[in-house]
Amino acid sequence: MSIWWSLHLRREAASVPLARRLLIGTMETAGVDPDVSYDLSVALSEACANAVEHGGDTAPDGASEAYRVTAYLDGEKCRIEVADSGPGFRPRPPLRPVSADAENGRGLCLIQELADHVHIGNKPGRGGAVVSFDKILKWREDAPLMAV
Repeated sequence: MSIWWSLHLRREAASVPLARRLLIGTMETAGVDPDVSYDLSVALSEACANAVEHGGDTAPDGASEAYRVTAYLDGEKCRIEVADSGPGFRPRPPLRPVSADAENGRGLCLIQELADHVHIGNKPGRGGAVVSFDKILKWREDAPLMAV
């Protein structure tokens, strides 16, 4: 069985825990191992926080632009994508660990540590950043949606 959902969220800090709770709730209901759920929820929080901070300008009426979170769960893996409408990523060297006292810059490195595969890039044409990552799922023994 497969589950997928997509959210369009305002670039506001309150949207980050909303996306995280929806992902955790989906995984708990499906029967995903709690350690895997936790790793993916932290990675999602980091990707959403980046979209909120860097994902575009505020509209003239003071409203924040939106960003999109999409999650796909199937019998083998979970794939998550966070896309915004900001300037996108500038070309830069490969990610490397950040010093422990750095104020920011750890999010993408953390996502790479928590997920099995990570793609960081820009949307073609219109601009904006896309961070997608996936992780092989482990299931609880009593998982109602586990693939047979």
